[in-house]
Amino acid sequence: MGSVADTLKEILLDSSRRSTVVADLQTLIDEEVAAKSGVSGTVIKTGYAAVKKIKPGIIGAAVDSLLDDFVAALEPIYADFKASGASDFGSYLPTRSDAADALLSVTDARAEKSDRESIKKVYNKLRPKGKENVEEALPRLGKLIDKHAA
Repeated sequence: MGSVADTLKEILLDSSRRSTVVADLQTLIDEEVAAKSGVSGTVIKTGYAAVKKIKPGIIGAAVDSLLDDFVAALEPIYADFKASGASDFGSYLPTRSDAADALLSVTDARAEKSDRESIKKVYNKLRPKGKENVEEALPRLGKLIDKHAA
């Protein structure tokens, strides 16, 4: 097997690894939320707790259902990373100004389609700071991908 996986699809969507990837991403989100501070941090923490209360298990389920779309959105960026010869996606990903928008295009489309008003409401409340929050998570996300690619 010694070959290094060349695509995010191979790395993150492999059926033998998917549940671990989803669990790791859920932990990443928990850690990112916990690290928020100040007034906007409180809003995020409250919203996150509210969503988890509305539907326990929703974060893992949401990550799992969005994973294929996230991978598709990040795939061109990962291809550029591989082509660049850089060795550390954790450092590369935050340098890409299009990364946060690529990920948010996925959640925006999903939120729009949701028939749960409570979820839409929370999402729309958090969305203005969305890009900033996703950008802050990019180093951690890149490292997580590096871990699974190794």
